[in-house]
Amino acid sequence: MRTPEPRRRRAVRRAAVAAAAGAAIAGAAAFPAPAHALTPPGCGDHTDTSRALHRITGVDGLTGATVRIDDPRCGTWAEASGVADRRTGRPMPADPRVRVGSITKTFTAVTVLQLAAQGRVSLDAPVARYLPGLIDANGHDGRDVTVRSLLRHTSGLPDHMDSFQSTDEFRFRHFEPEELVRRALRLPDPGRGWHYSTTNYVVAGLIVEKVTGHRLEDETARRIIRPLGLRGTYWPGDETRIRGPHPRGYVRVERDGTVRRADSTEMNTTVAWAGGALISTPRDVNAFYGALLGGRLLPAGMLAEMERTVPTDPDRTWPGAAYGLGLIGTPLRCGGTWWGHAGDIDGFTTLAGVAPGGRRVSIAFNENPATQAAFDDELDLVQTGLCDHPGTETS
Repeated sequence: MRTPEPRRRRAVRRAAVAAAAGAAIAGAAAFPAPAHALTPPGCGDHTDTSRALHRITGVDGLTGATVRIDDPRCGTWAEASGVADRRTGRPMPADPRVRVGSITKTFTAVTVLQLAAQGRVSLDAPVARYLPGLIDANGHDGRDVTVRSLLRHTSGLPDHMDSFQSTDEFRFRHFEPEELVRRALRLPDPGRGWHYSTTNYVVAGLIVEKVTGHRLEDETARRIIRPLGLRGTYWPGDETRIRGPHPRGYVRVERDGTVRRADSTEMNTTVAWAGGALISTPRDVNAFYGALLGGRLLPAGMLAEMERTVPTDPDRTWPGAAYGLGLIGTPLRCGGTWWGHAGDIDGFTTLAGVAPGGRRVSIAFNENPATQAAFDDELDLVQTGLCDHPGTETS
């Protein structure tokens, strides 16, 4: 099952159901899309990033992969490898429209923080102030859970995604947010340490709706999506198909000793809602994180709150990751910290971040990494994209 839950745990689950997950796709070929680049003198050719991208499909065997870099000085460079459709062999596009999973959490967090900046929400107020009685069950008390703890995953709320045994239980079903919360509260208490839970963001989305009187989808569109011109980004609601041209999404499965790729493109993502339902593109994701870290979406004080982190469990994220308010900070091997988020849902994996100086990288796969090696190469692709500075590529 791939859901918007912690990434390292998902990788372990995938490995358990894919006996040959480490093998490369038989006969897989790289189909690099033309690099879309603005190339001022000294901006280089991104050789190391291109090499790291093609390793994803050529060595790790994923179906398709893309990377996009937006650099304040050198402009945009993008490349793709592998295929968008295993049946037809259609090449992977360089700016695909995909499900971005938990990257949705940053959109929801920004909406909450904008309301906080307007004095309409207090980060340290209890959930019960806005949603009395919603989480008062099985030992949980809405008077003891703050808005900040929701966004930081320190609320102690279980993750409703853990209540499902298989994707088939939710893939084509509509869920109301309150139903997801009830499912979570029936699960064992995870304790008050850091615990990644999509339920936290479902509750945060409900707070937005209660405070504004509008749907979360409408608030994020009004506050973020339309002002930034994110034309490839939308909330699908109950639509199971992805609008417009898009790659197919695949999950590796093993049955009777045979490994195959199941097409998981169609899905009702109301199961993830405020924590994982958005559809977007690498271009839009880079524009969003660039605007956020560039101070265009939040006042400086609120952005600073967003970047106040707590340690995470590296087995549930990745080494060095620290979690803020819907934002993950990770040390860069070339110095400093990159800020962003990851998303993973059946058939699609995304990861995006911004380095000091404003360089942005967004990657997207149309098959979920199923081995530790593939997961490590995914992180390496982001690090390389952010640190493979123009003009410094090595052969």
